[in-house]
Amino acid sequence: MRSKRVRSLLGRSLELNGAVEPSEGGPRATPGPGGLSGGESLLVKQIEEQIKRNAAGKDGKERLGGSVLEQIPFLQSCEDEDSDEDDELDSVQHKKQRVKLPSKAPVPEMEDEDEEDDSEDAINEFDFLGSGEDGEGSPDPRRCTGEGTHRELESRRVKLQGILADLRDVDGLPPKVTGPPPGTPQPRPHEDVFIMDTIGGGEVSLGDLADLTVTNDNDLSCDLSDSKDAFKKTWNPKFTLRSHYDGIRSLAFHHSQSALLTASEDGTLKLWNLQKAVTAKKNAALDVEPIHAFRAHRGPVLAVAMGSHSEYCYSGGADARIHSWKIPDLSMDPYDGYDPSVLSHVLEGHGDAVWGLAFSPTSQRLASCSADGTVRIWDPSGSSPTCLRTFPTASDHGTPTSVAFTSTEPAHIVASFRSGDTVLYDLEAGSALLTLDSRGNSGPTQINQVVSHPSQPLTITAHDDRGIRFLDNRTGKSVHSMVAHLDAVTCLAVDPNGVFLMSGSHDCSLRLWSLDNKTCVQEITAHRKKHEEAIHAVACHPSKALIASAGADALAKVFV
Repeated sequence: MRSKRVRSLLGRSLELNGAVEPSEGGPRATPGPGGLSGGESLLVKQIEEQIKRNAAGKDGKERLGGSVLEQIPFLQSCEDEDSDEDDELDSVQHKKQRVKLPSKAPVPEMEDEDEEDDSEDAINEFDFLGSGEDGEGSPDPRRCTGEGTHRELESRRVKLQGILADLRDVDGLPPKVTGPPPGTPQPRPHEDVFIMDTIGGGEVSLGDLADLTVTNDNDLSCDLSDSKDAFKKTWNPKFTLRSHYDGIRSLAFHHSQSALLTASEDGTLKLWNLQKAVTAKKNAALDVEPIHAFRAHRGPVLAVAMGSHSEYCYSGGADARIHSWKIPDLSMDPYDGYDPSVLSHVLEGHGDAVWGLAFSPTSQRLASCSADGTVRIWDPSGSSPTCLRTFPTASDHGTPTSVAFTSTEPAHIVASFRSGDTVLYDLEAGSALLTLDSRGNSGPTQINQVVSHPSQPLTITAHDDRGIRFLDNRTGKSVHSMVAHLDAVTCLAVDPNGVFLMSGSHDCSLRLWSLDNKTCVQEITAHRKKHEEAIHAVACHPSKALIASAGADALAKVFV
């Protein structure tokens, strides 16, 4: 009978452990002394009186405490379960199944005072009702003020995990496994296992990023040693030269060394030793620095040409002057003092901007064309450079834009014009030999550059109408014409072996063409537009596997 009474007591205590819901419209319980609400104080008193009634027997003192503890062992491990994450979640689920007390509370019966001490130990076992511990029988969090802070932290942690799970879905990362195998110890709430799995652990899918390859302009692993490699079909960016402050208009390679000369609208020419950067550390992210800056022009520098054996170079600018420069030692320190002997001579005679220069190593002559409507031939050697011949072209063909020496006939030059004409001149006779058929069927369009094939009597012109034309110097007829770019073709360069042609355009692209079948073998996007202009100049190294481009974005790029 006593064990049945104890079980009844346990059942009653479990019912009392659940939250007592206030009756609809009734007053809400208020906390009482010691952190207990009024309802909880009444609950403790009812349990106390019930224990006193059931302990009235002769052997109640010996059996009550032990039987109660045997039947409710969970009281001993209540505090240990507070740190277990799974049991916390289970506790929340248990609390949802609340049991309401009967509308009529049992009337407490009065017992003798001498039995109060007998049931004191059993009563103390129910102290957790007011302690705020997160045990299995803790009261309703809405009724208990002692555990509000803990519940708030737990709620925030659960919300944070939900937010991080949403971020996983957005980023395309693999979902976190929420159901570990049985027996696996669960992490404590303060461990950021979720974040560590995302950042540092496990296999993270990169998606399309896994297929992305990046070319490092500063990768210095390429060997630019002296070699006579043939012109390659595929080119990759190697160096980006970033020292100019305005668009670069012209380029010229050193004849035998890995060095490049650039002429810019910022009024300077700069010399770059590409071989010097290769000796740096392989992992160093280093831009090539110019070893010398040539300053003498009063305005933009528009054209540059390399002299015989690269001992001298020549530059023409918007100030109508042509300057002759001595190339300094390529191993010089760029922070050395200024050497006034670098500026050799000034060639004066033009009356307007000099747009094109060309030098012939065979005849040791320099040709220039200017916006003043003339083409001039110079002897740059000696102590006093002189103009040998002047071809007035303005009356017949308009303003010249570019000039080049023919490779098969050193005494011949070819000049292009804004009118779309291309004219072949004889230097010895001092007259025009032939007007080439460069206008085509589409009508006259400005020619931006003219170049000569290194081994054939062939002239190639770049036009504003996006086309490239191939002209025969012997007959003057057009051999081939093609639409080469999406915008005006601005510059051309032929490799020393005469196998490939390189073209640049305002559409920001470089294109490599096979001169055999006139097909594009490679396209490179190299520069950005500035004021509707992009690429101004391209060049091929005379003896090394190097090509370069320069544009309105003030950058020069070297490809290997």
